[in-house]
Amino acid sequence: MTTPDLLARHRLVPVVVLDDAAAAEPLADALAAGGLPIAEVTFRTEAAAESIARMSAHGGVTVGAGTVTRPEQVDAAVDAGASFVVSPGLSAAVVRRCQERGVFALPGATTATEIMAALELGVSVVKFFPAGTSGGAAAVAALSAPFPGVRFVPTGGIDAGSASDYLALRSVLAVGGSWMVPRAAIAAGDFARVRELVAESVAAVAG
Repeated sequence: MTTPDLLARHRLVPVVVLDDAAAAEPLADALAAGGLPIAEVTFRTEAAAESIARMSAHGGVTVGAGTVTRPEQVDAAVDAGASFVVSPGLSAAVVRRCQERGVFALPGATTATEIMAALELGVSVVKFFPAGTSGGAAAVAALSAPFPGVRFVPTGGIDAGSASDYLALRSVLAVGGSWMVPRAAIAAGDFARVRELVAESVAAVAG
């Protein structure tokens, strides 16, 4: 199954910040048990690459790398086992390296100009980031009109209450967020809480 297919199936992408790679396996188990076997592990900490490697090897969860801003990070992510790469903005160099490495690229784009640049690179699924401060669901709806073939993954400033506003749009493939994988709960080893939040979010989307 391709990454867009996975996004369309699950509609949610947990955006994870891991400070300790030892949490990778229990987090993967919590996500899978909660019904959401996909995760974006951000390259914001020193533990990111090892965490991706551990989660990928552990199995049960499709793992991507987030906050990727340079081609060399693409290499580190893919070498660790990442199946997709997410960027906060649109970098032609990052997209091209993803294409060279054979992994799905999900670059950020919040303007018509950025979307056109993404299309020129062969990208038709973009991350709308930061969604909450870039016009929200109304902005996504407006951008969908001139670009009917583009699908969006809004991320940033989205929570359990606002996710449905985005998911109601036909152009939205999925939404990304950290509300179901709170950094504090992961750091505390409270994976039961993570599993509970994930299950609640999955149920809300299914309902």
